[in-house]
Amino acid sequence: MLTEVEDRSDKIMVFTGIDRARFRKPVSPGDQLRLEVAVTGWRSVPGMTAAKMQGYAYVGEKRVAEASVSCQLIDSARGRGSSDDENNADGG
Repeated sequence: MLTEVEDRSDKIMVFTGIDRARFRKPVSPGDQLRLEVAVTGWRSVPGMTAAKMQGYAYVGEKRVAEASVSCQLIDSARGRGSSDDENNADGG
C-alpha cells in the first residue's frame, strides 16, 4: 500500500481497528502461516490516509483465522514518539 504514497519513506502504517476477527484452528510452532490480505477501502484527504483490509491466514490449505482491519498512515516521527514525550511519561 505504501507504494501509492509519494513521501512513503517518512511514513508508517498503524492499525486502528480489528473487526470480525475469527480464530478457526490453532497454529503450532513450526507451522508455515500464509497471510492473504486485500484492500477493501482506501481514503486519502490532505493530512490523512486510511485503509480497510480483509485478511485471511492459512496453514496449508486450511483457513485458520480471518479479520477485517483498519489502519492509518502517519508520519514516522509521530509513531515513534520523541524523547521529550518519553521523559514526560515517566515523570522525568
